[in-house]
Amino acid sequence: MGCSYDYVIDKPPAQVPPPPAQQDAGAWAATQGAVPGRQTLVQVTVQGRSSTAVVLEALRVRITNRGNPAAGNAYAMDQGCGSDLTPRRFTVDLDADRPVIRARIGSDTGHVIAAVDFPYRVSAEDAEVLLVVAETQLYDARWYLELDWSSQGRTGTIRIDDHGHPFRTTSIKGAPHYWYGNRAGKRAWVPYDG
Repeated sequence: MGCSYDYVIDKPPAQVPPPPAQQDAGAWAATQGAVPGRQTLVQVTVQGRSSTAVVLEALRVRITNRGNPAAGNAYAMDQGCGSDLTPRRFTVDLDADRPVIRARIGSDTGHVIAAVDFPYRVSAEDAEVLLVVAETQLYDARWYLELDWSSQGRTGTIRIDDHGHPFRTTSIKGAPHYWYGNRAGKRAWVPYDG
């Protein structure tokens, strides 16, 4: 299941290093002051601590702030993504007045995976991978997820964020857009034609 994504960086192409290998993307983005552009993919693996079932009741998005899109250029990474377990796919429109997470159809090596909404059941032996694709065309949005669970009469909510901070996703609409390709026989950031 390949995917591509963009970062918005407030630097000209000559000052932006080549795109990193996928496993180095976090460190690369941090050193460049990069902000995920257009969409952010958040993949969460949820597993119980014992053989006792835990029911995942609901997943919500909470917007903490929306402002004007971040300044800079959009740089396409065109890296793959995926996991050993086939994720349950969800989307959320961060531009909506009341964003709602929606289950979406997925695929795994050519097989369609039905869109199944909550609840899900997990245990120590049975995990679920949730892939949330959050998109904005209008804003620089800061947001986090809340996952409600219940087990043996207990309930709780887990906050899913970026190491204690909200996730951030900014629009790339109207920003110059580059990809890493050949220019005069050398590898460099080149403008998208379309």
